[in-house]
Amino acid sequence: MQIFNKQIKILIVDDSPSNIRVLSETLGQEYHVIYAMNGEDAIASAINGCPDLILLDVMMPGMDGYEVCSKLKADSRTNEIPIIFITALDTEQHETVGLELGGIDYISKPINPNLVRLRVRNHIELKMLKDHYKNLSTIDGLTGIANRRRFNDFIEQEWRRSMRSQSVLSLIMIDIDSFKQYNDHYGHSVGDDCLKLIAVSMFGALERATDLLARYGGEEFVCVLPGTDIEGAKILGEKLSAKVVSLKIPHLKSATGLDYVTVSLGISAVVPTKNDDWNSIIELADKNLYLAKGKGRNCIVC
Repeated sequence: MQIFNKQIKILIVDDSPSNIRVLSETLGQEYHVIYAMNGEDAIASAINGCPDLILLDVMMPGMDGYEVCSKLKADSRTNEIPIIFITALDTEQHETVGLELGGIDYISKPINPNLVRLRVRNHIELKMLKDHYKNLSTIDGLTGIANRRRFNDFIEQEWRRSMRSQSVLSLIMIDIDSFKQYNDHYGHSVGDDCLKLIAVSMFGALERATDLLARYGGEEFVCVLPGTDIEGAKILGEKLSAKVVSLKIPHLKSATGLDYVTVSLGISAVVPTKNDDWNSIIELADKNLYLAKGKGRNCIVC
């Protein structure tokens, strides 16, 4: 399989401009190439640029390639990026060190463009296959949105990011009102169709790519809103509720007194601190969801 995809990003790390030029000319026709000339810039580029593959020179002044690799593998934001070492140190001992640190391959200097092209293509194909199966494992099989596993990974990641930047993080817990009664009356097959419709409808209400809607379990959904305060979360919560109501899915057994499907929502917003973990924002939103149900359902509690 031959790949020509400028959306695939490769980070080249080398302190030699001539090596960077050769590698860029070799790979630039097939991939989007970025580069760094020292270890510190390499780490920043890996975190901010999210490359699909890193070509990392071993011998660099200051922070060498092995130290860069160690730092990238220790960071949850970059530890899954495959790293190919580029080195003139063509010995089994040096290769062993790099592979033990988490590198996936070695390319020896002087650089052979054809060999580089083939090895990079092979590793990109492997990564694409791995990403494909990873994505499948984070998607809810019924609704097609993110599943609980994806939510757990995402909320942990955004909690850390918000703690570093001291920015607010909001969470919306959403529960379909009287869904057990819905299933009992209409049947589980119709209930599954209801879940699908609601998931698609609420997903369409999200306006930012940075927000995540996931199925939390059963008839519960959760929405993570990085950088959104409580007022912004409430506005989105009202929009999500209105989207569900607009579907006018019949529900003759609803405890709300209405004859169509509605949802209850609990919202929390925090600026994370080291004294708490991400479960605290879930517990607070869940408590507010419980209060919303106690108020008669089909409402929002912040």
